[in-house]
Amino acid sequence: MGWIKFGPDDATTARITSLAEQIAHHSHLYYNAAAPEISDAEFDVLWDELKSLDPEHPQLRRIGAPIAPGSVKVEHRFPMRSLDKATGDDEVAHFVAETTARGRRFVAQPKLDGSALSLEYRRGRLTRAATRGSGERGEDVTSNALRIPNIPDKLSWEGDCHVRGEVVMHLDVFFEKYSKIAPNPRNLAAGSLRQKNIESGKGDASDLTFHAYDVRFVPNEDKHPDSPEALHFENDSESIAWLRSIGITPAEEVVIVGTNDDDTTQALLDETKRWTENRNKAPWEIDGVVFKLDNLAKRELLGETAHHPRWALAWKFPPEEATSVLLDIDWQTGRTGAVTPVARVAPVVVSGVTVENTTLHNVGEVERLGISIGDKVRVVRRGDVIPKIIETMGPAQPNDIKDRFHANGEEFTGKLPPSSPPKIPTECPECSTELSLDGAFLRCSNLSCPARLARSILYWCRALEMDGIGEKLVDQLCEADLVKTIPDLYRLNSEQIQGLERMAEKSATNVMKQLDGTRELPLNIFLSALGLPGIGPELATAFAGEICTIDALISLGEDDLERLVAIEGVGDTVAYSLMKGIAYRSEMVEDFNQILTITEVAKTKAPSGPLVGFSFCITGTLTRPRKEIALKTKMAGGKVVSAVSGKLDYLVAGENAGSKLDKARRLGVTVLNEKEWEEMLQP
Repeated sequence: MGWIKFGPDDATTARITSLAEQIAHHSHLYYNAAAPEISDAEFDVLWDELKSLDPEHPQLRRIGAPIAPGSVKVEHRFPMRSLDKATGDDEVAHFVAETTARGRRFVAQPKLDGSALSLEYRRGRLTRAATRGSGERGEDVTSNALRIPNIPDKLSWEGDCHVRGEVVMHLDVFFEKYSKIAPNPRNLAAGSLRQKNIESGKGDASDLTFHAYDVRFVPNEDKHPDSPEALHFENDSESIAWLRSIGITPAEEVVIVGTNDDDTTQALLDETKRWTENRNKAPWEIDGVVFKLDNLAKRELLGETAHHPRWALAWKFPPEEATSVLLDIDWQTGRTGAVTPVARVAPVVVSGVTVENTTLHNVGEVERLGISIGDKVRVVRRGDVIPKIIETMGPAQPNDIKDRFHANGEEFTGKLPPSSPPKIPTECPECSTELSLDGAFLRCSNLSCPARLARSILYWCRALEMDGIGEKLVDQLCEADLVKTIPDLYRLNSEQIQGLERMAEKSATNVMKQLDGTRELPLNIFLSALGLPGIGPELATAFAGEICTIDALISLGEDDLERLVAIEGVGDTVAYSLMKGIAYRSEMVEDFNQILTITEVAKTKAPSGPLVGFSFCITGTLTRPRKEIALKTKMAGGKVVSAVSGKLDYLVAGENAGSKLDKARRLGVTVLNEKEWEEMLQP
């Protein structure tokens, strides 16, 4: 198959693809490895930029990350959603306006900076504890959870429930025992919770503390026959008080009641101010405040998105700043071929944590900052390991770098690097292939590049849950030239695997068994495991339901764009990403088609309802939350978009509609009020 020609929006497409890749990568490091490479603030910047460029991108609907190979997997009876976030007063006001149609009573709790945990109690006894993982499935950590002093193995209530909360490490314990072996309490808490061996040195689970923020009751029809009836509370604050009464420690809660939108907003903002002023007095790390609608029945009416509940908001502290000196810039090749710069800065202590490295994202960011080696730089950090460079302050002076080391309690023994512009590589640092500029990113086009190949193989194996094929084995396979492309995995034999270090007959047999178990795959699983930039499991399933067969996937071209864009949640950018990704990997996909059996997927049924074929955008103040209107529109078969364009069929406009209403009128888009929209819902 030949290359597909793309339009002038290629730079935006490349940026969206890159953002989705980075978010998926850093989610895995944060949720699974307890070894984040970027700060919360940096992650939020990536998230917000993707949301602004492609609000419907499927990566924005994912929570957490798939759990690591080798772990015991647990399906969450009640999915563990993430929370929508805010950093400004206007976002809090918007949240209040969106929810107060259902009530003005909220519960506020500190946003603990630890590791999310779900505790499953049957007949009042703790039977299983699991990490959040992907939100749908987590990792079984029961043995370590039982070592946490304030997690009871038996409740005073002998029923069936799931208690969710956050595992944290108190700061006094961290600084007394662990500050020299771990970057911060959060990483240590996550590592201690997930460690397989108590002697591993990651930390002792008995030094952790659990704070609950939610409880879900198993329905009566599914509960243990000898358990009491499921409990029902009117308000969340009542369930929190009940948790405390049966031996569970909840996070500190405050109930806030407002009389109108402005009064309610101000009360919530006052709570953020209180926690901001008292943040340093907290016994554990916190990174914000969580606000939740108190009435549980009203929460049900508001519902949830695939990513977060509509009735809750996580307000996060503003970032903290420091200055350092840029010592050097290294360049690293990632799984998708993006070559990213990593800044090495003089060690600087920010909020009790020493930081020495920060990503600069891409070559475009390096050029935008106008940064040079030897510059004094301003960095920003929020509760994580690595800061973001936000500004260059010109060439550093000797005392600048000396001050940085003194801040860490050490004497400066090095030299200030001479001022020089960074060297932008023209060749891949891993395979020496000539790099090309793709929007703001440098890319290596060599699919067999060692840096790309190993990571792509690992992605494939993790996506197909082949736990026996880990990082060390993949590195050996690549170094021995036994695997030069992902399909080569299926050409391996047991003798070749046994010839590798620490691979005996039993291990080799296990690897072959897992490979044989994935020789037949439905198209959606194949497409997801292929690791196309920006195409995760949800989107792979949606595309497979339209494309159906591997032959149709291979033959995709410009003529297919219209039917791909018609898929719910897919726009031009995502459709182009799929076609470009398949074209780029055409030889590999053809090879897979020869060596695997990729089965057909049934075509997704067309949406039904009175709004099928029509697109809607919603703006202004309406009598019900806009998210509720969007949900009902989709249920009736309509498509909801976030922007007004000439292709839009209807704009549903309330009071104070603003610029979207003006643009719709200029473009001749039909404008509906809420009553007219309701009439369209009638069959």
